[in-house]
Amino acid sequence: MKTQFVRHALTAAIGGITAAALVANAQAAQEVSLGHTLSSTSHYAVGAQAFKETLEELSGGAFTVTEYASGALGGEREMIEGLQIGTVDVVITSTGPLGNFVPETYVLDLPFLFESYDQARCVLDSELGGELLEKMGQHDLVGLAWSENGFRHLTNSRREVTSPSDAEGLRVRTMENEVHQEAFRQMGARPTPMAFPELFTALQQGVVDGQENPITVIVATNFWEVQDHLSLTGHVYSPAAVLGSPLLLDGLSDEEREWFHEAARASAEATRGEVSRLEEEGVALLRDNGMTVNTEIDIGPFQQAVEPAYEIFTRQHGSEMLERIQEKAASC
Repeated sequence: MKTQFVRHALTAAIGGITAAALVANAQAAQEVSLGHTLSSTSHYAVGAQAFKETLEELSGGAFTVTEYASGALGGEREMIEGLQIGTVDVVITSTGPLGNFVPETYVLDLPFLFESYDQARCVLDSELGGELLEKMGQHDLVGLAWSENGFRHLTNSRREVTSPSDAEGLRVRTMENEVHQEAFRQMGARPTPMAFPELFTALQQGVVDGQENPITVIVATNFWEVQDHLSLTGHVYSPAAVLGSPLLLDGLSDEEREWFHEAARASAEATRGEVSRLEEEGVALLRDNGMTVNTEIDIGPFQQAVEPAYEIFTRQHGSEMLERIQEKAASC
């Protein structure tokens, strides 16, 4: 009887210790905020989930990730600023506003720089992509990985666009990026930069006539509700970046930082997979929801129209990195 009592007492004590240890571990877990501007069903969200699962598994629960979708932490510019001051830990962002912080990345936003997904991914996964990620460290950011949005296309609510002359006078929301804005000026459009969370309402209210984004974003944001025409211009390949805050990462061990880099690579891989899926299925979905989709686009006139953007870019930022990227792209 006494032995049985002791056994029960020990079992209870061990159970109490185990429970206490679990509580202590939960209390010790460090929460990581991960923000992006797209919906919780978007390709960014797919990448965010992969980041979360990978980091939490590698760290054994020492880090837990909370996703803040749909611009809950602000627009992309605001979130990048949050990384610099430590109010946000990780951000998945387009390169739209990134050039304002890391001018070297403007080169990636040049129109018609890449011909295909395979070519763009090849360049970004090469030593050149690594160099651009490292340069972010000079601007109070940590470049963790290159992810993806996709090739950008033009939508509007006024008319079909199959040539640059059709875009004449259209008020087109562009990213907060000088290279993008100049390209649309050269096409005769009226570029109107604004933060992404403001865009749907601006289209709905007629503040702007159109916008340009990859199929992934057009689908994720239900732009068919406020846009009638889609032109598959593919005028810019739009990468995304997984960025970290140096205020968080600089305080970690080498092993812990590597967990974040590995989680970012897993995020990028998952996002690219979702982009590829939506590229195949998205156009049909947009048509099913009432959009007119122009697939027969003669890209030549668009390429000619935006050539001055290259001249302006090289005058302001030099040509070295551009030439290296073009050379690498040709070999991919």
